Amino acid sequence: MTRSMPAPRTVLGYRRDGRPIFPVLGASPEDPSNDEATVSVSQKQLNTMMAREKDQGGRAAVRSLIEKLGFSNTVALEEYLAGVRQAEQDRLTETERREQAVVEREQAALAREAAAVAREREAARRAVLVSAGATGPDLDDAVSLLRLPDDADPSTLDEAVQELSQRRPELFGSPARDIPPAPGGAPASVPPPRPGSTERPPGAAGLEMARRRGLLPDTP
Repeated sequence: MTRSMPAPRTVLGYRRDGRPIFPVLGASPEDPSNDEATVSVSQKQLNTMMAREKDQGGRAAVRSLIEKLGFSNTVALEEYLAGVRQAEQDRLTETERREQAVVEREQAALAREAAAVAREREAARRAVLVSAGATGPDLDDAVSLLRLPDDADPSTLDEAVQELSQRRPELFGSPARDIPPAPGGAPASVPPPRPGSTERPPGAAGLEMARRRGLLPDTP
């Protein structure tokens, strides 16, 4: 069977650098197929080839870096980085828990201090009220009626207790002040009678009005 040979200028393919591949028809150095051929490449093809070479070079650099770090592939590197990030997150969470515990302890200490100050303030006020004569349930009432700012000094406390003892003496063992009776001996809730008023029988006012209008004769 006879096989026909391709023409010398038939392009069988292209090399990576874009040069065409021609058939080798003979070993003669004068064979024209051995000469360098000028190939025209479009800008799009050139950009594609350059991008492919760049991508191949980038992947090679990444593989080299991964091998230098001691990992077999990118998956192993990603797993290692994920573990590092998780450990960092756990460490931050533990730090936040410790900080929260410190804040809670400080708040509890401040609350205890405020409660102690309030107890001392009430004890001081009760002592002054007791010295003024308030005892038992009256003492509790006097404490509730005492109106003072939290930062009142001792002199202000003494003045407030004195004013309360004058306003509510019954809380300090003194009798309550009696309300003077109304004029004329009547109770305070009843107005005194008008002077010069006389008692009249029922219906007298109506009879008098009828006489003035001429409906009834005047009585002698």
